[in-house]
Formats: sequence, C-alpha cells, structure tokens
Amino acid sequence: MEESTCYATKNLSEGHYISRTSGGMYLNQKHHLIFKRSPFFLIASTHISISLMTPLHNLKVLERCEISPPQGLVPPTTLPLTFFDIPWLLFTPSQPLFFYEFSHSTTTFTHSIVPYLKQSLSLTLQQFFPLAGSLKMPPQPAKPHLDYTAGDSVDLTIAESAANFDHLSGHHPRDALEFHHLVPSLPPSLSCDPHVQPLLAVQVTLFPKCGICIGFSFCHVAGDGRTFDNFLKSWASICKILISGTQIKTYPENKLYNTYSNPVVNFSMKEYKMPSYERSMIKDSNGLEPMLLKQWWDLRNSEAHIMGNYNIGTSLKDMVRATFVVGRHDMEKLKKWILTLSNKIFGSCLLYLSPYVITCAYVWTCLTKVRCPNTKSLGKEPHYFGFIAGGITRLDYPVPKTYFGNCVSFGRSVATGHELVAEDGLVIAAKAIGDTVEKLNGEVLGGAENWILDWKELFGSDLHVVVTGSPKLGLYGLDFGWGKPKKIEEICIDKTNEVSLTESIDVEGGIEVGLVLPKSKMDAFCSLFNEGLNCI
Repeated sequence: MEESTCYATKNLSEGHYISRTSGGMYLNQKHHLIFKRSPFFLIASTHISISLMTPLHNLKVLERCEISPPQGLVPPTTLPLTFFDIPWLLFTPSQPLFFYEFSHSTTTFTHSIVPYLKQSLSLTLQQFFPLAGSLKMPPQPAKPHLDYTAGDSVDLTIAESAANFDHLSGHHPRDALEFHHLVPSLPPSLSCDPHVQPLLAVQVTLFPKCGICIGFSFCHVAGDGRTFDNFLKSWASICKILISGTQIKTYPENKLYNTYSNPVVNFSMKEYKMPSYERSMIKDSNGLEPMLLKQWWDLRNSEAHIMGNYNIGTSLKDMVRATFVVGRHDMEKLKKWILTLSNKIFGSCLLYLSPYVITCAYVWTCLTKVRCPNTKSLGKEPHYFGFIAGGITRLDYPVPKTYFGNCVSFGRSVATGHELVAEDGLVIAAKAIGDTVEKLNGEVLGGAENWILDWKELFGSDLHVVVTGSPKLGLYGLDFGWGKPKKIEEICIDKTNEVSLTESIDVEGGIEVGLVLPKSKMDAFCSLFNEGLNCI
C-alpha cells in the first residue's frame, strides 16, 4: 500500500505564547495546520514550538495531533449505555500519568519514538474505536450514548518539559500543581455542542535525557479500569512491536498483520484482547437502567451534577501529593494486630482480610484522624468508605474480560468517627470493609438502585473516604518499547478528594497509596502512617 500525503497550511493567528490552566489550553501563536493522509491514519497536525512558563514548570508544546483509526476500516457505530455505565456520567475524567525513564535526546524522541506512538495509537483505535468518538447527551427523554463517526479522533499532544523528572516521579510530598502541565485537556467537541463530550485525550511529554510521561484524560462512562487497561496494553504492545522494527499492515475485518513471517512477532489483534461490544450480554433483570437514568436526569438538571468536584474552586497552591507503600510485611503485621483485637471484640467471628481490605482499613483510620483532629467532638455521625468492586467475576452470568464498557459495582462501608479513631479503630474499619466485600461477593447488585444517590452522599463531605484504582490491573507492566513505568500518578484526585491505589513497583505484593492533602495534614498523615506501622 503506497503512502499518500496531502498538505494544507494556514496561518491561524499571530503570537508565540501558550497558557494552560487545569480547565484547558489556550493558544495564541503563529503556526501551520497540516493534514496528512497515510495508510494508517488521518491526522490534523499543529506543529508548534512555544513555551509555557510559570514558577513551577517550563513546557514546550511540539505538536498537536488528531489521531483516527485507519481509514475505511471502522463503520459508524452507536453504543447504548447500560445501567453499569450510567453512574459514571456524573464523574470527572480520570487523569493517570505514567512516568518512564528515557535517557535520550529530543531528536531521538521526535524521530524514533513519536512516529511509532502515533501509528500504534491509530492501529489500537481500530479495535477501541469508541474512544475516538464521543459521549452524546441529548435532552430528555432521549438517552445518552456513545457515538463513533468516520473521521472521529483522539487529541494527542507532544511536548517537552524542563521540570525535574526524578522529583516528579518520586514518592515524597510535591506541590500538586507541579503535575498539571502534564495532563491533557479534553478538547471541546468539533460541533461545539454542549451535549457532546470527547472521551479521551493523550499527552506525551519528554524530559530530555531523563524520561517520558504519558498522560491521559479519560471519561469513565466509556469503560471501567479493566477496559482502559485493555486499551493501554494493546497500544503498548503494538508500539513495542513497531519500535522493534516490525512493519504492520492493516486489512479489513478488523485484523492486523505484520509483514514478517517470524511466528514470534506475527500476530492479529485477537491475541491482544480484542474488545467485545455486545451490550446484550449485560442483563438488567431488576430494571435498574430507568431508575438510574432518572436520578442522573434529576441531578443533571440541578446546578451541581458532577461527582468528585470537591476541591474545585479551592486553591491547590498549598496542596501536596505523596505516595505511601503498604508492603506485604506491613500487611502481615496489621493482620495479626487486627485478629488479636478482633478476638476480644467480636469473639470467634471470622473477618475477611485480603491485602486490599487491610490497606484500605489502615488508610481509612489514618485519614479520619488527620481530617478530624478534635477526636473528642466525634460522635455517632456516620463516616463512609466508598470503593469499586469488579462485577465480571461476581455476576451470576458470564461476561468476558474483553467486554468494552463498565462492569463494576459500588461498595459503601460505614463506621462512626468515634469508632475509627479509637484504639481498636483499625479492627472496626477492617470488619466494615470486609463485610461489604463479602456482601458484594454474594449479591454484587445489592442496592444498585441507590448507586448514584449513595455516591452523591460520599462526595458531599470530607468526613468520608473514597478510593479509586485497583492494585490488580498490573499497570506497572505497561511497556511501550523503552521499559516499564518508574511511577504512576492519578491526578484527578486533586479535584475529587479520593485516594488512589495501584500495585507497588518497588515492593513485591505491596500497594501504593496516593494522596493529595494540605501540607500540614500531609505531614500529620505521614507521621501517623509510619508510626503506626513501626509500632505494630
């Protein structure tokens, strides 16, 4: 297949400066808009060499691209939302950052890495094409849905940062605002229709001779962490193959083949978790969809309808971000402590104490003590702990792991503030979370009709703790061709007041806990967290 290229250039404006806020990017510059047509993808590429300078960082945006699936291979598609998807209409986008060590120059990056990132992203979007589309939310009574039309694309930003890579990819407390220049903004829809929302944006930022950061803004209404993980691993696998020298061709019927006969590298996308879009496999025997849609419409018609915007309007200049690790040895010590006290409190009652439950219980008690330092004033007011539980392994009917969409349940545990800060607070927290997990294991859709209302209450006060992410996804194995991540951060917790969880790359069997707090409270949490583990 021969490559054909068509160029169209136009001076859009004069000037040479860029400013970015957490809400978006604004350009005022002289640049050229170039449309390229190739066998793999159509991109609208804005070649830029401009700087963003603030006291915290210096960012040079090298290029802005629109990456589409290979032309002619993906038909226009509309995907309805299931009852699993509807609650996510109310959540802010996830904003994960993946930091990689990369000791090469800007020239090597732009010539030897960027072209393969673009090509592999286009090939991956051939299978995960809804991510290039948009969420459409027409006025009531029409239902929201995902829509892909030929020519839809993902916004890709290529940039260079002068920030300190080792500092940003550490565990120690760092200013929360230092990370925001690495997060892409979801662009407005091409139609400027407020009822249309793009689903994915990507930014790849080079720290010359130090590292690479790949950042995302991803609307979870399109899919849960498992779905996004399948997309990421497919993209990384294809990119790694391309960087190794294999040339991939596209063919109809959504298959990809390389041009070599080596069986080690010869593949089709079926080996890379081709997604399933069969919505009929999700059974709504309890009539949850109309109930959740009504709750969403009611909230959408109110002034504040986005969950997890707790810190919006609050200055982040005094907020710091840090990562804590609960290792396997720590978990064993905490477990023994819990079991010892549990026998005194609950007798022979068996507790569900997985590494996840133990870690969450410890974080819950530490955060409650930090957020409510005046423990004498704590009474019987409920303190909730919210988390996400996988549905695929808990449903009483089969759903493949390749299913594209959401298939998760919501768990909400409760204890009083007085209980959580007491000497046996860790036992109370562990039992509350463990009991909720066991309840979900038996009835994963129990209370599903109240999911939206429950989460509205969870995000309504900083008395409550909500965790996001999962240590089971194995995201530290994500290799695009230059090694595995050094560090992963979830930036959206700046706004949502959540706690992020992922597997630890440094401690086998450990769990990384990501937090954003005012500096004084972060110092207090650090002291409580470390002293608690050392004293047990």
